[in-house]
This record gives sequence, C-alpha cells and structure tokens, in this order.
Amino acid sequence: MGKYREDPAALEGLVEADRVHRDVYTDPEVFQLEMERLWSRAWIYVGHASQVPKPGDYITLDIAAKPVIMVRQTDGGIRLLMNRCAHKGTKVVGDAAGNAGKTFRCPYHAWTYRLDGSLAMIPLKEGYAGTRLEATGLAPIKNTEVYRGFVFAQFSDRGMGFREYFGDSLSSIDFLADRSPEGELEITGGCLRYLHNCNWKMFVENLNDTMHPMIAHASSAGTAKRLWDGKPADLPKPMAVEQFVPFVSGYQFFDEMGVRVYPHGHGFSGVHFSIHSSYSPIKDYESAMNSAYGPERAKQILGTVRHNTVYYPSLTIKGAIQSIRVVRPLAVDRTLIESWTFRLKGAPDSLLQRTVMYNRVINSPMSVVGHDDLHCYRSIQEGLAAHGNEWVNLQRNFQPGEGEQLSKAGELTANGTSDISMRNQFRAWGEFMRPE
Repeated sequence: MGKYREDPAALEGLVEADRVHRDVYTDPEVFQLEMERLWSRAWIYVGHASQVPKPGDYITLDIAAKPVIMVRQTDGGIRLLMNRCAHKGTKVVGDAAGNAGKTFRCPYHAWTYRLDGSLAMIPLKEGYAGTRLEATGLAPIKNTEVYRGFVFAQFSDRGMGFREYFGDSLSSIDFLADRSPEGELEITGGCLRYLHNCNWKMFVENLNDTMHPMIAHASSAGTAKRLWDGKPADLPKPMAVEQFVPFVSGYQFFDEMGVRVYPHGHGFSGVHFSIHSSYSPIKDYESAMNSAYGPERAKQILGTVRHNTVYYPSLTIKGAIQSIRVVRPLAVDRTLIESWTFRLKGAPDSLLQRTVMYNRVINSPMSVVGHDDLHCYRSIQEGLAAHGNEWVNLQRNFQPGEGEQLSKAGELTANGTSDISMRNQFRAWGEFMRPE
C-alpha cells in the first residue's frame, strides 16, 4: 500500500482548479491507480470496425494494462474478450492481428474457445471429473459500443453510460465520418507506432496547447516557411509545405482559432478555423460531396476543420485530415502513440495521399515536427525531478467557477490559447480517480 492509495485526500489534493502537483506525471503509484480507476472507468478507444472486416478477424492490444482481443463474430457483430486462458492464464492470442477461423486455441494446453469466448473443448476433460472445474470461457468485456465504426470499451460496471460520457463531443466523429461521400471510413495502411519517454498526459495535453507551436516547431515548420518565402503568390504550394507552414502561425492566429470543451475531459481546438483551413481544394472530392449531401450540407461538413479533438483519455482525432492518434500508456514515463490513417469511402485517392503525407511528415516516428514535441515532453519529464517548484501551472485565462459553468451549459468555448482544455482534463482526472 502506498500513500495515495491509503489516503484519498492526498490523491485528491494533487489537482487544484488552476494547477496540478508534479506527482501526477512522475509517481509510479499514481500511474497504477490511473490504470485501475481512470482507465477502467472511462470509455477507452479499442480500434476501428474496418480492422476486423471478416468473421474471425481479430486485433489484440492492452487497455489499462490488461490484454484484450477485438474479434468479428459470425453474425457480423464485434466482441471484446480478455486475452487470458481460463486454465493457466496464458494469453490465448499472441499476434497483433489475424484471423482465428472459427476458434481460438491456447498455445499452452490447447483449451479451445469459440469466437464469442465460450469454451469449446478441453483435452482429456474427464481428468477434471469431481473437481471444482468451472467451464468458463474467455471473459467478455460487457460494456462495449461501436459508434460510426469506432469501438470503445469500459471495464468498470459502475461507470457512466457511453452517451452520457461523450455527449455532444461525438460531433467530431460525426464530421470525420461524414467527410466520406458514403458516410463510412476504413483504416488503410499500417500503423505508425512510436514510443514517447514521458507520461501519457503530456501528449494529450499538448494537442490543444496552442502556445507552443510557433516556439517548439520553429526549427522544423519554420524552416519550411522560410524556404517558401518569396515564392510567387500564384505558384501552387507543394502538399508538404501546405501542411508544415501553419504550425508556425502567430499567437493571434491560434488565439482566434478558439477552443471548446465538454464534460469529462473532452474538447477540441479550431472552433472557427484551424491549421487545416487553407489546404488546396480537390474538385473531384467536392463534387462527390455535393452529390452525396447537397451543396449546403457538404459546405458545412467541409467547412468544419477542427484541429485536434481529444476524447479523453485515449483517442485523439484530426477530422479535417482523416487521421487519429491513440494513447497507450506503458509506465509512468513511457507511452506508446499509435498513428492511423483513414480512407474516406467514395473519395478520390488524392485525398488519401494528403492524409498519408500528413501522417508521415507530422505524426510518424520519422516526423521532424513530432520530434520537436517529443523533445519537450522528455524535457518536462526530466525537469519535474527538480525540487523547488512542486506545482505545474494551468492558470492561463483561468476563471473561477469554470467547472460549474461547464456542468450547467454542457460545453464552454474560449479563446484558443487558454489552458481551459488542460484544466478540463484534470477535472475529469479527479472525477474518475476517486475511490469507489
């Protein structure tokens, strides 16, 4: 037992309305409590339905430090199962993805399970006659939801419902899916995975921190901007330049973008416009959208260019560029980030090319922009070991009573450089970290 597990008041005291104690990023006990409480009670993103298109298709992953299987059923549904044999506890599936056929078989003693997790066969079962053998299968995760193809899970039976948890923040997923002329998305290509040597919250907070881009990315995006300076105004910009240059826009640009937050830690930047607003139009795509939705609705969909939406704590999406990043905490100072690319069904391939390039130059392990952020995260993780300043400041544009206003209104919109997103995330952190 540690001090924060034994003393709920001490744990609660780590988060104040306008600041947080450094232990929320550095204490291994706090991290373990996050896995047991926050990451078990919140709705966590698992994967996308398009990753398991056929019966028997599966993916495996860890959620809240627990191994999980997502598998397509013979009736077309999707089930989530604990990846643990009911016999000795062996992980039944070792591969990251594949097709199980009609059954899963444990690689240790060949206990066999149907796709729904029920027990199908035990070798020499008569040897258990008269024992306390319980013919249990792979434990299911009962609280699951598939929303527009996005699969979420909640481990705790005492947490709130899916709709209550996400509320109107689901509009960002809607706008992403509706950018397809057919209203459907599919994962394409592989996953870009990269390890961050920092606490998971640093990455999540950074997504809607608009006070850093013009500073942290001056050496990368700033170089691209300088290389393009002086070119004729009518000269078409290379796609990479279009994507790089907005990162070093000024404070006023990011402040006027606006940020909106919702209860339980969710929110997005880019209420009015974003770094994706000035991309060159793709005529074939706009024509397809007009045909599918009508000009007025198509204009609304394409005009919604939110920057980053955070579905706290695990999923972040960039709807205007059709990509997502997923947070997989490994330890108090190690976080795996997954970057996934979507193809919009019915859209031209040139749109997918834009998404693939963005993920490669911005969101991948070889990204020069991403490594600017990674350097800062690691510097924070190391710097927080220093004594003298125990608290991390979240006071920019702080207004007393912010949490109460949000609870009443259901959403709050603020200037884009406010720390309101981070304060909102830590209110949710405190909400889900309380002992049951």
